[in-house]
Amino acid sequence: TNDVSVTSLAGKVEPIKDLNIRLRRVLKGHQGKVLCSDWSQDKRHIVSSSQDGKMIIWDAFTTNKEHAVTMPTTWVMACAYAPSGNMVACGGLDNKVTVYPLSFEEEVSAKKKAVGTHTSYMSCCLFPNSDQQILTGSGDSTCALWDVECSQLLQSFHGHSADVMALDLSPAEMGNTFVSAGCDRQALVWDMRSGQCVQSFQGHESDINTVRFYPSGDAIATGSDDATCRLMTYVLT
Repeated sequence: TNDVSVTSLAGKVEPIKDLNIRLRRVLKGHQGKVLCSDWSQDKRHIVSSSQDGKMIIWDAFTTNKEHAVTMPTTWVMACAYAPSGNMVACGGLDNKVTVYPLSFEEEVSAKKKAVGTHTSYMSCCLFPNSDQQILTGSGDSTCALWDVECSQLLQSFHGHSADVMALDLSPAEMGNTFVSAGCDRQALVWDMRSGQCVQSFQGHESDINTVRFYPSGDAIATGSDDATCRLMTYVLT
């Protein structure tokens, strides 16, 4: 294989200047583990979901809770802001991905809409480029692309042999590809249009909990229960 250690790669990278990281705000309101969060594109609002069965929309500048929604089950494992900032999605042990239009004119839950249902818990979700579609990963070992307006399954992605735990969308210039990773110790790169896996990565010794594309789109980083991170490059043909 062409695997190299992060240490050897880091030796070729220019040092990062000292970072002046300071605590700016503390957002208090959940009563259990916070499992997921996502920034809105206005760079001001955050959605968070928790083991306590709550989803909260925060104003990060003022720390105000703008909306708080009680879900039908605990362990709300995934949440995501739509690109427009007018909608959020979440789900977890209810096996569903549900969208909530955001409005101050009525309760957020009044217009909630179940978009899709897996056969096991929903672990992760994201909106790929628009409010019209949402991509989900599940404990049923599949990923799925849903039409938000019609609540229809557009494409399913079968290739994992265990729970899918994380998703990330490739940079726009790379086209309609995304990466998923999970408890089968694999990271799989998918063509969203065809539903086909175009590349797979192995090497971890335990579950993969997180995966992210490199900004250029030609590499991914994974983090695992085996206490390691791996950086892997690929080329689409």
